Amino acid sequence: MATKLLLTFAICRLLVTVGLTLDPTELLLLGVDGQLSFDTADVETDSLDFGLLTRAAPPLAVLHPASAQDIAQLVQTAYGSNFGFTVSARGHGHSINGQAQPANGVVVQMSGSKLRASGRIMKPPEPRVWPGERYVDVWGGELWIDVLRSTLEYGLAPKSWTDYLYLSVGGTLSNAGISGQAFNHGPQISNVYELDVVTGKGDLLTCSEEQNSELFHAVLGGLGQFGIITRARISLEPAPQKVRWIRVLYSSFWAFTRDQEYLISLHAQPSSQKFDYVEGFVIVDEGLINNWRSSFFSPRNPVKISSLDPNGGVLYCLEITKNYQESTASTIDKEVESLLKKLNFIPATVFTTDLLYVDFLDRVHKAELKLRSKGLWEVPHPWLNLFVPKSKIADFDKGVFKGILGNKTSGPILIYPMNKNKWDHRSSAVTPDEDVFYLVALLRSALDNGEETHSLEYLTDQNRQILRFCDDAGINVKQYLPHCTTHEEWMDHFGNKWDWFYQMKMEFDPRHILASGQQIFTPSFPSFPDGGFMAMTNTDKVIIQKLSYARDPDNSNWIAFCFLPQQISVPSPAGSLRKARLWFDIMIKGGLTPNLVIYTIMISDYCQVNCLQEALGHFNKMNGGGSEPDVITYTILLNGYMKGNSRSLSSCIFDRMIETGLEPDNVTYTALINEMSNRSIQPDSTMSALQHRILKAKRIVRN
Repeated sequence: MATKLLLTFAICRLLVTVGLTLDPTELLLLGVDGQLSFDTADVETDSLDFGLLTRAAPPLAVLHPASAQDIAQLVQTAYGSNFGFTVSARGHGHSINGQAQPANGVVVQMSGSKLRASGRIMKPPEPRVWPGERYVDVWGGELWIDVLRSTLEYGLAPKSWTDYLYLSVGGTLSNAGISGQAFNHGPQISNVYELDVVTGKGDLLTCSEEQNSELFHAVLGGLGQFGIITRARISLEPAPQKVRWIRVLYSSFWAFTRDQEYLISLHAQPSSQKFDYVEGFVIVDEGLINNWRSSFFSPRNPVKISSLDPNGGVLYCLEITKNYQESTASTIDKEVESLLKKLNFIPATVFTTDLLYVDFLDRVHKAELKLRSKGLWEVPHPWLNLFVPKSKIADFDKGVFKGILGNKTSGPILIYPMNKNKWDHRSSAVTPDEDVFYLVALLRSALDNGEETHSLEYLTDQNRQILRFCDDAGINVKQYLPHCTTHEEWMDHFGNKWDWFYQMKMEFDPRHILASGQQIFTPSFPSFPDGGFMAMTNTDKVIIQKLSYARDPDNSNWIAFCFLPQQISVPSPAGSLRKARLWFDIMIKGGLTPNLVIYTIMISDYCQVNCLQEALGHFNKMNGGGSEPDVITYTILLNGYMKGNSRSLSSCIFDRMIETGLEPDNVTYTALINEMSNRSIQPDSTMSALQHRILKAKRIVRN
């Protein structure tokens, strides 16, 4: 009982703040094992993301699930609701443009949930490694760094990664999940055997190539549109112990891309005859190569662009790795030398370091810690990630790297090719229609340091210039981690996949409940009459604050106090009735018993809108439920039937009042006189005066 009452108070605060467009009793009765939080810190945190480009309206609530069943219950409630609400899964909050922020909905906090209940810690399941089968089952909110740590205990590791490991499994699988291993193993979505998914209907389904295959392929790369991933079964391979990490530099873009494309063409070769990781980045700013991931290069031997390119132009860095075991260290030099001698980089620009496999994979986190220490991490990130067709990458270099960007970048610019045949065309992920395409990732940070080229406005405008240039130059790019603002842009993004994508949405999330922050589909919820439930007034807010600290929740005084605002603070009778019915339902479903004052206020609200049968129904419940009507109750009901021109029933009500031994007061007699004189009565003014007299008699209001 106490838990439900506390939840009721929290829901009441939602009404105070935003004015719900759903029935809060649905959240009240959710009954999850996890925690449904309305804490200000929770909802404020989840109204922001890594991008810091938008600040959405805070969500109504945040669910910290203890299981997939908690999430299914929430989505079932949203789907079955008369009015509905949106639900969005949030991992580590690393989206850029508010994709995980629901408008007036509920956030499911998938990562970092740790709940204390009944003296024990409740949280989603830990990763479970199957060494013989070489796969791991992980919770959808698990961070990749924790997946790595769990699998390394068995000498195994996932095959495909992202550059940054503090991302959730469900988050990357909802996009693609790419890094330098993708040319060989494909993106992370190509390395999943099985999923558990909560669909937009609240169904918890297991899906794979063989079971519910349409859902399986739709969810992978599906931007959260078809379901929330609660479990993923991920393919594993033997983990190397160490990595040879190599960087070489180019001044010729043609030589740089030719070598990258050659290296990814070796994907079918034995491991000794290919690199395990192929990436690259563009250097247009001399400080970048020495500052970004600066631990790679020696501070005593900084790289100077001017010394490598006499024209001071753009340089390109090829970044490659070779995995090895301690037992095979004797052969690593020969294998690397054999591969490097076929490349055309600038002589004497080979930079090499050896490190543990886990340290290489977690390399960006080290850069994060440095940026955090300087206050440069929690800043706006106007990132732009593009897939560029191989046939147009030289045009992109000329127009963007050597054109639009100038010589200031405000962050790293990654560029590396991938093989399309490593991507499953049945997934929702969208790539250019060529056998080889490039990722170009402009990972810039906006700084408020007085330099125009570092400002958010400047970088955002530069992103728009880049997209406009691609359109004008006929470069058919596809956005990775896409952000579109119109329905037409989304249709263009998905291209010939759009019809299928739309069909899957109608199949698995027909009410458009999930991931509304992507702005692909508009939630299809009906509207309330007169604009929905009203937001409460300041009077209501004070009352709810008092209720939140009530020590005796069964005390009739505070219950009556709870209902009083509906009578005195709502400007329209229809709004008063809606709010009164809302509170009445919350109280009944919370296990509390209405008292005389509550029933009387409800009867008054029904009479004001001429719902006389409903008023009489509550009146009859009083007679059989231990809350006998008093003079005020009879007078309100009598006056209601007077307004409804039901003279015979009015007389019956009056006679019944006399029979019970109640003594009519002045208000009662005034009502009777009005009926007998058959004068024209103004209902609103009459009821207003009558209610004031009633409430004054009960000492509920002052003069």
